[in-house]
Amino acid sequence: MIGARAIVALGLAGIMQTAAAQDLSWSEMERGRYLAIASNCVSCHTDLDHDGTPWAGGREMETPFGVIVTPNITSDDATGIGRWTRDDFWRALHEGRRRDGSYMYPAFPYTHFTRMPRQDVDAIYEYLRTIPPVEADHVPEEELLLPLQVRTAISAWNALHFDQGVFVPDLDKSDEWNRGAYLVTGPGHCGACHTDRNILGGEQEDEFLRGATLENWHAPNIRGGEHGGIAHWSHDDIVAYLGSGRNEHTAPMTRMGEVVEFSTQHLTEGDLSAIATYLKSLEDTPRDASDPPQEAVFQAGQATYFDNCAACHHADGSGEAYMFARLAGSNKVQSDDPTTLIRIILEGAQAIPTNDHPGPLAMPAFDWKLDDDQIADLITYMRNAWGNNGPAVSASDVADLRETLAED
Repeated sequence: MIGARAIVALGLAGIMQTAAAQDLSWSEMERGRYLAIASNCVSCHTDLDHDGTPWAGGREMETPFGVIVTPNITSDDATGIGRWTRDDFWRALHEGRRRDGSYMYPAFPYTHFTRMPRQDVDAIYEYLRTIPPVEADHVPEEELLLPLQVRTAISAWNALHFDQGVFVPDLDKSDEWNRGAYLVTGPGHCGACHTDRNILGGEQEDEFLRGATLENWHAPNIRGGEHGGIAHWSHDDIVAYLGSGRNEHTAPMTRMGEVVEFSTQHLTEGDLSAIATYLKSLEDTPRDASDPPQEAVFQAGQATYFDNCAACHHADGSGEAYMFARLAGSNKVQSDDPTTLIRIILEGAQAIPTNDHPGPLAMPAFDWKLDDDQIADLITYMRNAWGNNGPAVSASDVADLRETLAED
């Protein structure tokens, strides 16, 4: 039986990658399909974890305030958006309001989609209306903390954190830069994962694309200018990563793997280049140097590394281009938050197959082989070897995440 991921992949395979996204010769529906893919709508609105029907919703999204369940966005009248008008859809993406006027939860990234102009939103609406209606059932209820169970409470949140309004080009920048800025801050909603949030769940402007932790993953710093998390990546590295799912540094896995699988690998070369141009323009402040680890910890971690990791990632952490991630200089390895590194070692990970690289790459899990102390020492070593610099990781950090993952 063909699974949800395969069905979605087949549906996206027909995208015309040779046309520019803003080409007005496109039909509105075709342009809407491209923009829906740029927005990665299908990934969130498909219960990929349980082989759900594409676009029919039902995926549970964990937030600090409880679980949000994504809705059905097929054209079904009863459980989808079949009765929605263009105005209803515009208000949802631009204002964060449902068809009945009630507030949407900001787990739906209307705070980013508001940057999309009316013609782009209308085009997505027309495309979604071509998706066959699916009657959604057995959709679990949201499990949210008070007062968010009352949707009117979102009005106060919006007043603090929602800057409504379409994208305004910077006339001092190139057309390519502006296109990249639009895609990143609007339909691509990159900040929804890569920007840290305050205690109320609002994105912090001064932390834009500097990395954030959600759903027990840490999305790294993706600023590409001087001192940025991917400052060591070239323009072409960014294009290759987003467009093919591989570059000489690493490959996308887990949530970012979904973004590449269902969205960015289907974008035009021009749009990928625009995104890279924009990201490479974002500089950052130098990171504070961390204290060196204890020598005994460093030596123990080094021994564990050579026993378990060096065969693929090499003794000098250089990895194997387009195969095994480069650990030397890696922003994931050196991130202040080691969550992703701990989790990948515990659970393993698999790079998503893409059109350009159909063969999957996988790293095995080591939760059965290495105890909390060994993993902590190993990560501390990797974060301070080969010119890297990052805070030490404790066994309690590993134990806490191991316990959390076991409960999920």
